[in-house]
Parts: sequence; C-alpha cells; structure tokens
Amino acid sequence: MSEFWLISAPGDKENLQALERMNNVTSKSNLSHNTKFAIPDFKVGTLDSLVGLSDELGKLDTFAESLIKRMAQSVVEVMEDSKGKVHENLLANGGLKEKMKCLKIDLTSFVTHFEWDMAKYPAKQPLVSVVDTLAKQLAQIETDLKSRTAAYSVLKANLENLEKKSTGNLFTRTLSDIVSKEDFVLDSEYLITLLVIVPKSSYVQWQKTYESLSDMVVPRSTKLIAEDNEGGLFTVTLFRKVIEDFKVKAKENKFIVREFYYDEKEIKREREEMTRLLSDKKQQYQTSCVALKKGSATYRDHKVKVTPLGNPARPTAGQIDRDRESEGEGEGPLLRWLKVNFSEAFIAWIHIKALRVFVESVLRYGLPVNFQAVLLQPHKKSATKRLREVLNSVFRHLDEVAAASILDASVEIPGLQLSNQDYFPYVYFHIDLSLLD
Repeated sequence: MSEFWLISAPGDKENLQALERMNNVTSKSNLSHNTKFAIPDFKVGTLDSLVGLSDELGKLDTFAESLIKRMAQSVVEVMEDSKGKVHENLLANGGLKEKMKCLKIDLTSFVTHFEWDMAKYPAKQPLVSVVDTLAKQLAQIETDLKSRTAAYSVLKANLENLEKKSTGNLFTRTLSDIVSKEDFVLDSEYLITLLVIVPKSSYVQWQKTYESLSDMVVPRSTKLIAEDNEGGLFTVTLFRKVIEDFKVKAKENKFIVREFYYDEKEIKREREEMTRLLSDKKQQYQTSCVALKKGSATYRDHKVKVTPLGNPARPTAGQIDRDRESEGEGEGPLLRWLKVNFSEAFIAWIHIKALRVFVESVLRYGLPVNFQAVLLQPHKKSATKRLREVLNSVFRHLDEVAAASILDASVEIPGLQLSNQDYFPYVYFHIDLSLLD
C-alpha cells in the first residue's frame, strides 16, 4: 500500500514498552510494517508559539500535498503519450547519505528512510524560521508551476488549433501543405485559378461539364491535386470577370469552389509557424525514458487522410510532424523542471509532516521533549480497521476520553476542534502517496 500512518507516543519507559507491544502484535498479525521515524530536537520556544505553529503547519501540509498532486498531474499531461512511464519520473532525491545523494529513489523508500535535511532546514534555527523557509520554498515552486503550466496550456491550445487545421475534409482543412505554386496561374491581370471540391461520384460529370459551366473557362485547365474519402480537389483556370458566375453554376451542379488564393508569403508564414510549434512541442513532450523511434509521431494521426497528387516530393503536415518528432532525443525543459521541483516539493512535504509530529507531540505530551515517532505502513486496506483497534488498545491509557470517543461518537472532547474520527490517544498523521488517484 502507498499509505502510511505517522504516530508518536511519549518516550518514557511505560510507553516505550507499549510501542514494543504494538510492534509485536502488528508483526504477528501481519498488520503493518513499522519503522522508527527520526526527528531532530528543535528549539521549542513558548507553548503559545507552538499553538500558532500547529495551525500554520496544518495549512502548509494541505497546501504542500495539493501542490505535489498538481505537479504529478502536470507530469501526466506532459507525458500524455507515455503515461505508463509517469511513476518513473515521480521520484525524490536519494537522501543525505553520501552514496545516495546522486540517486533518485521511489517515494515509498524516501519516506521509510527519511532523514532530516540539516543543511536545508537547520534544526538549530527557531521553529518559526524553519516553517517560514518551507513555506517560501513551496510558494516559489507554486508560482513557477503556474507560469510554466500557463505557457504549456497556450502551446497545447496552439497545437490543437494547428491539428484542427490539418485534419478534417477538403472543405475545412488547410491547403497550404497540399497545393504548390505550379498548380496556379499567378500574376495574371485576366486569369485566375480556382480550387473546386468535387464528390468522388461526380468526377466524370466534372470532366465533361466544367468548361461549359461559364464563359471564358480555359479548356483542359483542370487537374486533380488531392483527394480524401469524400471527394477530390480540382484546379480550374478562368477569366477573373466570370468568377461569380462560375461559382453559381458550379454550386448548382454540387461542385463547391473552395475560397483559396495562393499567397506564397502567407503559406510560408503558416509553415514556419507549424515548424516552430512542432519544435516547441517536441521540447516539452520528449522524455529521457522514451526514445522516439524514427518515423513515429506523438502528434495524433489525422482522422482523414488527404493524398496530394502530382507532387509526391512535397510532404504533408503529418509527414513534417513525424520527421521533426524523430530529430533527436532528450528530456524536455518542462518535464525536467517538473521532475526536479516535484522532488523538492515532496521532500518539503515530508519535512512538514515531521514538524507536525514534533509540535503536536510537545503540545500533547508536554515538556521536556520526550517522545518516539514511528512510521507504520499498513499491509493492506482491509487490515486498517484492525490496526486502528490495536493502536487504540495499546495507547488507551494516554487519553481515556479520546479512546472512549472512538467507540462512542457522541462523546465530545472539550476544547478539541478536530472531529472525533481524526483524534486518537496518540499523535497521528496520515501520509498518502497515491498522488494520481
């Protein structure tokens, strides 16, 4: 299970024996795996300051968990074509031991082998300063996350618009990757080339009638340059002054003139925009763990296949996409940023959990500071109820009223603001690593 219970009990002889009984029972009944959770000795300050910190840490805990879940979801979105590899990119730094510093380890291992980072969060500083450092760190990560995901959303929207322009039938899709300069009569004062969409069942009719649809149509000027599942795109050249008449007659025969005028500068601009967006997309989507095979595309295949005719050397939008996606491998900057900062935010979150245990233990058990924190990992969901019963039985003596209230929800604990189901005779905090659920 990816669920942990972080608890603490007083460190006197009686309660250390209670912890030992808990370990024996949970081990024999195969309820959980238990490990000591090391927390340094902090400067306590006043009890009033601890009460304030308790409230602040609760809010910071919620914020940190929300932040890492948003970051995990962002990794899913960036790796949309490699979702099976997401967990390989949600890792934490290996720890403080020299041989593990350069390693990235799974989140469960980090929690079970947790060590306080003295260099980043000095325990000799006042608790208020440590909490402030964590809060500022997480706030900065959130600010950066918002700006980066906003930029990513704009890129994604632009890519979706680009995809829409390159999909669909001949009535709606862009033609810039289909037509060429050679298909048109250009720079003529009198002549113009139109593009006409003809249903496949009417090809013969078009060939027989297009010259007579209007006066001044250039004979033998039609050419099929592309087709999809529904019809074909034909060129036809005629005099400019009969354009409107030709459109009317063509429509009467179910031939649709596509509004398109060849503009080399506009087509060049559109293709450059396509190149730029595909390049940006490649940078954001590429991952270090998924090699892009030559000729494969992360850009979704077009729903309607359009086949250019007469100029096979000219690539379609899909071909451009596939060629550019296969150029090089590596890790995109957005994914790289998410991986690094997810690790930082996750590590900060577990440090916040440790701080909460320390503060609540001092408030609950008093001074001098003397408690033992233990991390429990329930073996299975069905065992949690039995595990809770064992803990409540072992530590019932710490708070008889709280223990009774667990059995009787109608009993209220004076001065306690938490709901009864969240309060136990021992200090308890929940850690759930199911960040993508």
